[in-house]
Amino acid sequence: MQEPAILRPPERRIFTVQALVNEVRQQFESAYADIWVQGEISNLRAAPSGHLYFTLKDNEAQLPVVLFRRQSILLRFRPQDGMAVLARGKVSIYESRGQMQLVAETLEPRGAGALQIAFEQLKARLAAEGLFDAGRKRPLPAFPRTIGVITSPTGAVLRDILNVLGRRHAALNVLLYPATVQGEHAAAEVSAGIRWFNEQAAQGQSAAHVLANVLADVLIVARGGGSMEDLAPFNDESLARVIAASRIPIVAAVGHETDFTIADFVADLRAPTPSAAAELVTAAQHRIEEHLAQLEARVSRACRYQLLRARERYMRLSAETTFRRLQDSFGRRQQRIDELRFRMESAWAAATAQHTQQLRTAHDRLLRQDISRQVIRTRNRLEQLTQRLLYAPEKLLRTRKAGWQTAAAQLASLSPLAVLNRGYALVFNAEGKLLKSAAQTTAGENITARLAQGGLRAMILESKPGKQEKS
Repeated sequence: MQEPAILRPPERRIFTVQALVNEVRQQFESAYADIWVQGEISNLRAAPSGHLYFTLKDNEAQLPVVLFRRQSILLRFRPQDGMAVLARGKVSIYESRGQMQLVAETLEPRGAGALQIAFEQLKARLAAEGLFDAGRKRPLPAFPRTIGVITSPTGAVLRDILNVLGRRHAALNVLLYPATVQGEHAAAEVSAGIRWFNEQAAQGQSAAHVLANVLADVLIVARGGGSMEDLAPFNDESLARVIAASRIPIVAAVGHETDFTIADFVADLRAPTPSAAAELVTAAQHRIEEHLAQLEARVSRACRYQLLRARERYMRLSAETTFRRLQDSFGRRQQRIDELRFRMESAWAAATAQHTQQLRTAHDRLLRQDISRQVIRTRNRLEQLTQRLLYAPEKLLRTRKAGWQTAAAQLASLSPLAVLNRGYALVFNAEGKLLKSAAQTTAGENITARLAQGGLRAMILESKPGKQEKS
């Protein structure tokens, strides 16, 4: 009689994660080495390497697909989100994520997808109603005081907008209406934000106590890029009609530069990106600042050029040349003195001859009659005239010298460099008007100071008018 065999448990086969994934991948690639899959492209992304990544989906499932560069460059069309295609390739496993994917070899278009068809139909209907006409769109305010932003408060879009606005117009007020920008409730929340800003504007026009910075001058509706499904809320018909009915101009900044939604066509202005939207609403202010910066740079270059020329002239002046110029200057002044001396001697000789003739005439008259008193007066007058004639050249030289010194002092005081170097500055209020009195300012107001070199932006802590201003 045989002894019964001893029952032993089967040995356990233990896989590492990588080994298991590799084995499954090999089985998939062997079983599905050459298949065709039909679906709608979604979330298409082009990598810098040239590879294309997207998702094929239908109503029930979705499948990640990769089309490598060597196959993508052979395509005769450009894949887009929402496009129905027929993909040929093999099923594989991406080890890093343990995810099944289709490694496509080629794509064939099969017509537009459902989302794309719906988009085109709604676009055609709204265009026929005139919602896209350029005539109904309003221009953006050149210098807005407050901008309303309708977007997600946690996304990078808001940070991008605030960074651009802070860099280009730091004094601009920004009001955020937080809204979901993806999902089934996104269109309703964005519409609610637009209605809220319009209601505030209507109340502010009828209520004098409402602060000006609560009223938005322009609205930005923004979100980042995404697939056609992600951008679907902005293709909503009700949202499009709310945008068209808004009394406040609206800038649509939805998706990337290549993304277009119904909201873009209805809005008063489409921005390719949220950052570009912030740049567009501050374009006029930024142009003025750029113009001022250009003028400042031109003045600075002109001053540096004049200083360089003066420095070059100074460097060209040697000691010998300077001494020669001083000699020439002294020579010209000496010549002027000699000329004045000659003129004085000539005038003195003429005056002497005239007085001599007068003296002779008086002497003849004296011989004819006794006029002692007249002779004494005439003699005194002659002595006075002689003294004035002798001192006339010296007085003339002193007068001319004083005039030259006064003109030189005036020229120095009128020099722009001298005025700026004494510490003067021009102060402007927030509206760019020149301030001439402390009474024109209030505490907390922003001011700008224009100095000899550069400028300052400051806030007033306290305003102290002078005595005359108080009266």
